[in-house]
Amino acid sequence: DGVDTSHAEGTLNILTGRYRAYRDLAEGVEFDRLEPTEPTLFEYFRRAFDIPAHQALLVNGEDRLQEEFLAYGIHPSHGIAFRSEVLSLYRFKLWSLRETLAGGAGTDEQIAADRKALAELEAKGMRGVPPRQAPEIEAMWADWRAQWGGSGLKNPRGDGALTELALWALRQLRPRLMMINYQDPDYVHWGNATHYTRAIAEIDRGIQRVVEAVEADEAYAGNTLLCIVPDCGRDANPLMSVPFQHHFNSRSAHEIFALFLGPGIARGRVLDKAIDQVSLAPTIAAAMGFRTGRAETGALSEIFA
Repeated sequence: DGVDTSHAEGTLNILTGRYRAYRDLAEGVEFDRLEPTEPTLFEYFRRAFDIPAHQALLVNGEDRLQEEFLAYGIHPSHGIAFRSEVLSLYRFKLWSLRETLAGGAGTDEQIAADRKALAELEAKGMRGVPPRQAPEIEAMWADWRAQWGGSGLKNPRGDGALTELALWALRQLRPRLMMINYQDPDYVHWGNATHYTRAIAEIDRGIQRVVEAVEADEAYAGNTLLCIVPDCGRDANPLMSVPFQHHFNSRSAHEIFALFLGPGIARGRVLDKAIDQVSLAPTIAAAMGFRTGRAETGALSEIFA
């Protein structure tokens, strides 16, 4: 009761292991800007194992910049020093424009246009101007631009871009913890059910490509836990015929599934009972060998072999 059912809230429930572990920094605007008030999985993980930021990754879509808030919380024992790095086309565009301007090439008109574009992107920063990223990530952006160019017209878009970024990260950054924040099913709010089913099919293909990449990599094969989980369920709009919504706080909007696969997970086991969404964080942490000290619940021990 009293828990909101939407994307950022659900993702923070999963990442922090606590309900309402956030505050809204921009009430009344067109979308939420939720800042975690509790440590996230990324912070727990990096603090436990002293992992560099470029190996704890949040892969995000450029249409939901508010989700980039989720890379770290403000709890005094953790915070920005233990943040994840964010991979997104938004971050790539920031890097690309900064590099272009630093090179000083182009006409006065081109330079002025690039400065204006950079200022507009920086103004969208969720917590001020995003900092320059780790050198390893900037090297990946250089390779990305060499492959796809800087126009944004050739590279994959939407959730296809998230899959591509994740695959590049696996090869070049070697992450130890990575969340891919797929988002295209939310286009169903325009009212067309096929937007929803087509987006799910795209995510299915993306997950297949990630699993194949993991299984083909000697370092990751047999050594990688995967958790597939939605941030919220779906309900119907009671006011008009718009399917697959989630803003009406119905029971179905609170009901989700989770799929775990990998080492230590009981193969073929179905845990068919009501479980709190906030159980995901301590379960992932337990499988990886660290603790989420401020989570509300314990790990789902029933899923382990």
